[in-house]
Amino acid sequence: MQKVSFELNGEFVELNQLLKLVGLCDSGGAGKMIVASGDVKVDGKKELRKTAKIRAGQQVRVGDIHITVVAA
Repeated sequence: MQKVSFELNGEFVELNQLLKLVGLCDSGGAGKMIVASGDVKVDGKKELRKTAKIRAGQQVRVGDIHITVVAA
């Protein structure tokens, strides 16, 4: 399992943008496709909302990649 830490510089980041910012895809549009595929879990639950607001303290998992969102 690959672990990635993302430093959040604000109140929240949209899920599709988070996937782009950590390097899982090249664009927000590609991030939306990953979310739509049903492969993304937020805090252990499947997330299908492409622009779900991800806040500090939440955990995002895509396949074997585990993203921890931390406050800046």
